[in-house]
Amino acid sequence: MGTYTRAGLVGVGVTFGVLLLAVSVAHDDGNGGNGTAPAAAASLKGPYVALGDSYTAGPKIPDRTGEPAGCERSDHNYPALVAQELEIKEAGFRDMSCSGATIADLSAPQTTDNGVNPAQLSALSASTRLVTIGIGGNDIGFSSLVKNCVKQGALYVATGRGEYTGNDAPCRGTYVSGGTDEVRQRIRAAGERLADTLSEVRQRAPKARVYVVGYPSILPDKGVGCDDDMTLAPDDATFLNDKEQQLNSALRQRAEAAGAGYVDTYTPSVGRDACSASGTRWVEPLLPAAQAAPVHPNERGERGMADAVLHTLKGS
Repeated sequence: MGTYTRAGLVGVGVTFGVLLLAVSVAHDDGNGGNGTAPAAAASLKGPYVALGDSYTAGPKIPDRTGEPAGCERSDHNYPALVAQELEIKEAGFRDMSCSGATIADLSAPQTTDNGVNPAQLSALSASTRLVTIGIGGNDIGFSSLVKNCVKQGALYVATGRGEYTGNDAPCRGTYVSGGTDEVRQRIRAAGERLADTLSEVRQRAPKARVYVVGYPSILPDKGVGCDDDMTLAPDDATFLNDKEQQLNSALRQRAEAAGAGYVDTYTPSVGRDACSASGTRWVEPLLPAAQAAPVHPNERGERGMADAVLHTLKGS
């Protein structure tokens, strides 16, 4: 989703990136399954254009591919895996995703630490048959949310884990106060921007069917195990999880309003968040055990998101 610091925390890019899939495919004949593309989807040969932020790009997952280098795209990110499953040839696949991207960067060039990424929507055309988009997390500042909550979580741990304050959510009060929920307001604004983007995607790629794909589980709903791997107070981990689910709900609502479908990556990833066991998790914690950016999907997570997309295509 987001731009990550060299110290370790990546924009949770949190790059919450929303994943958006626009596909023109025939209906499944019911013979597909078991993690492989169904017959109808397999017949799709592109052109396929992938758009999005770091949750789409897959920073730090080997091997890096494409230009500019600052976008940190992986050749094992979810778009690359989808293209492989659908047997889309290299000439028919363009990955425009870029770490740190916001919805605004879809329609304007994005400057990175190493090069400039063109406006992502510029890759769309009337011939495009498949589009995936992962965007939205940077628009709500999810990376900053995590960073602030981690800082307050470290203080929480150092001062007795709420023993003296009775407050297991020291970070939440920074954003929710007096009946005002600052993050909810950001989510609402991001939803409005996404609605405009969906209209532009439709104009540029009128023959495409569109699926919005939500974010996978980043933190557990009860905050269990996050005091060590993520240095989060338990109720702050729950707060961040709630905000992710609210973002996913907004994405679903905007997709349906625009006549698009929605791909749920959250449900299959429950229990595979950054605070779960290293051998099963889809998202790495602050200090990754696998080759991936902090608080971003590892290769297992990108595979899981690709499977969710393919499963949805099968049922289309």
